[in-house]
Amino acid sequence: MNEVPQNSNVHIKTPLVDGGRQKRWKVLSAAAEKVDMLCQALKINRTICGILVTRGIDTFDKAKLYFRPQLAGMHDPWLMKDMLKAVKRIQQAIANGERILVFGDYDADGTTAVACFYGFLTSFYSNTGFYIPHRYKEGYGVSKIGVDYAFGNGYTLVVSLDCGIKSVELVGYAKTLGIDFIICDHHLPDDELPPAVAILDPKQPDCEFPFKELCGCGVGFKLMHAIAEELGLPAETYLQYLDLLATAIAADIVPVTGENRILGFFGLKKVNENPCTGLKALIQLAAVQKSLQFNNLVFVVAPRINAAGRMDDARKVVELLIEKDFEKAMAYAEMLHNDNTDRKQADSNITEEALAMIKCNQALVNRKTTVLFKETWHKGVVGIVASRLIENYYRPTVVLTKSGDVVAGSARSVVGFNLYEAVHACRQYLIGYGGHFAAAGMTLLPENVQGFSEAFEAAVQATITEDLLVPEIVIDAVVELTEINEAFYNIVCQMEPFGPDNMRPVFLAKSVTETGFSRILKEQHIRFVVKQRNTTFNGIGFGMAEKFHLLQTQRPIDLVFTLDLNEWNGQRNIQLKVIDFRLA
Repeated sequence: MNEVPQNSNVHIKTPLVDGGRQKRWKVLSAAAEKVDMLCQALKINRTICGILVTRGIDTFDKAKLYFRPQLAGMHDPWLMKDMLKAVKRIQQAIANGERILVFGDYDADGTTAVACFYGFLTSFYSNTGFYIPHRYKEGYGVSKIGVDYAFGNGYTLVVSLDCGIKSVELVGYAKTLGIDFIICDHHLPDDELPPAVAILDPKQPDCEFPFKELCGCGVGFKLMHAIAEELGLPAETYLQYLDLLATAIAADIVPVTGENRILGFFGLKKVNENPCTGLKALIQLAAVQKSLQFNNLVFVVAPRINAAGRMDDARKVVELLIEKDFEKAMAYAEMLHNDNTDRKQADSNITEEALAMIKCNQALVNRKTTVLFKETWHKGVVGIVASRLIENYYRPTVVLTKSGDVVAGSARSVVGFNLYEAVHACRQYLIGYGGHFAAAGMTLLPENVQGFSEAFEAAVQATITEDLLVPEIVIDAVVELTEINEAFYNIVCQMEPFGPDNMRPVFLAKSVTETGFSRILKEQHIRFVVKQRNTTFNGIGFGMAEKFHLLQTQRPIDLVFTLDLNEWNGQRNIQLKVIDFRLA
């Protein structure tokens, strides 16, 4: 068995192979003495103990909480700043028979949050409605159209979910109309806060809630928990929404640690055992045959939910998720499924066009950024297209399209580069912009596209380091193939749910030899059959056919992979899902 190295993280720069792209391999390591102690405490494989230690799980008690999450481990909702104010204002609204409007963003986090809170509230108070802003008519977050809708329909209290923390003017405007706001958000607040009656956001600097990384739906869930306690309602009135909350956690790419891990763990359990009618219809339509993992929520469920807002109107997501009748839910699910099909087609077509634009222009190929603009591209998928382009040209990327009289677009970054600062440096060319370290959005006048493109290139060139322009694979541990057996795989599976800060473990096996049985599948993929000493494993490497010649050299290779279960003809075998490989 491999000893876990005591040195700090090791970077191995892989050579550029024919037709392939150079990648950096970053091998994590853990202090040997901590690994020894954990091995003695847990009596499990040393390599896995090393992975746990690098993730901060270095004692028996921490490991117990990690592998056996308990709902009792959730934090007290009353620790969140303004929770008492929020609950009292809702109680007042109920006592006075006021109309309450549940308002949320059009993405998966916002729509699941609205479905949860609306469903919870209407279970004991019927004078309630919900509102989802239209992505293109109203834009992100609290909108004037939405506030006017509330006023015109007699709502005097708005609970905003996954938005509102930056809506100073609009919440102030609502106040002049006699409408109060309770804001449930998880985005970083500005110095000036909206004049709401209560603001629930764990990222407020003076909020004592211990876990800062809840998604918007998670903040709404804490409010539901507090209301239930105050009104003496059974825990099931809010716990029944754990499946939707798990979907939001997975979709919003928040860290799957701390309270998110507890909520995600039990939410995923509910998704598989007893999902709400709407999720059940969506999963059935997606034809997922086996138990869902967090990965399925991210790549199967969330895209269908997000597609509604990208291609049309996200209100139907809430209609789906609150629907009790399966046939009606299936009709809504089909709408989302069709939106997702349209989204995939638009995404594919635009990505193809964009790649062709780069390839036929050497000046674009040689830049440190990608900035592309075409008037006819669909606004709802430009962010996805930016991410697709980074898969081919690994550098900060902006994709722009026409939106009314202006140009609008989305930007995506590479790991480790502060995209927001680069966009901020180009603000003289922009009408508006917003975002964070890894992603941003902006609007500008058509005549400023070229100026912005040059300024963005200059800003990135001045601040990015060459290593950040090389894709990095983070490897959790070096492993011997002899270690990998059913018990080893089962412990890896118990590390679910996987997500940021708790990713599926990535392994490196050194000096593996090809057996002569590896082959190319469908001209794109490689079916690996490899061995290390006397241990042989099958593996699959998607999109790796161009590197097959390395296997044909018959020289030993280093193989980077995750573990997967291959089920075929009633047989279940552990296989290697290959991420990268190189000559040893």
